[in-house]
Amino acid sequence: MLAHPTLDQLNALGLHGLAKGFKDLEHNAEARGLDHAEWLGLLLEYELTLRRQKQFETRARAARLRHPASVEDVNYQSPRGLDRALFLKLAACDWLAERRNLLITGASGLGKSWLACALGHKACRENVSVLYTRMPRLFADLAIAHGDARYARLLRSLARVKLLILDDWGPEALTPEQARDLLEIVEDRYDKGSIIITSQIPVDRWHDLIGVPTLADAILDRVIHNAYRIDLAGESLRKRPSSS
Repeated sequence: MLAHPTLDQLNALGLHGLAKGFKDLEHNAEARGLDHAEWLGLLLEYELTLRRQKQFETRARAARLRHPASVEDVNYQSPRGLDRALFLKLAACDWLAERRNLLITGASGLGKSWLACALGHKACRENVSVLYTRMPRLFADLAIAHGDARYARLLRSLARVKLLILDDWGPEALTPEQARDLLEIVEDRYDKGSIIITSQIPVDRWHDLIGVPTLADAILDRVIHNAYRIDLAGESLRKRPSSS
């Protein structure tokens, strides 16, 4: 008799997980033998599970990840130099709390973007804010935004997230304006959030890629000194059935 009013009240309070749990347990014969504390524990588990799922869905939508990748699906068998122990350590996400960076380099087709998105997906599951963007598109957006309020707003949006994924840097050298934009981005995030950068260009050539020596020194000092590195090599995975 009290089931429907209770469900209505739980839903009115926004406790939809509790409402679902209450309804399920009401129709579960085995649950009738539980005491009040056990009932409450199960109901709270329903609520926590639903809230975590909604948090993840919100984070994943906001992240705009390029690939539907997950760390559980990573292919360690392909001979591309992926260190399984290091990647599993990164998948634990402790490096994000330490505000360290990750640099993934290697030729086209080795899964750099996919691995970055897999780590971004895992960060979303850990309720960490993530944003993915391709660097050519980001520089184009910044160029358009220069000179009006959108530029500052775009920089703030990049600074807010805990993990910023900058995908596909290079092979073209940066213009001086792009180098200054990149310095603004890494300066805003220094010791506040983490960055993943993927590139076909080896890290030891990034200084030349930036072009302006003083800006290159400042950018790389903030990006490289505390960064993990994944250097991939080998045949393109696109020639094989699995590309993860």
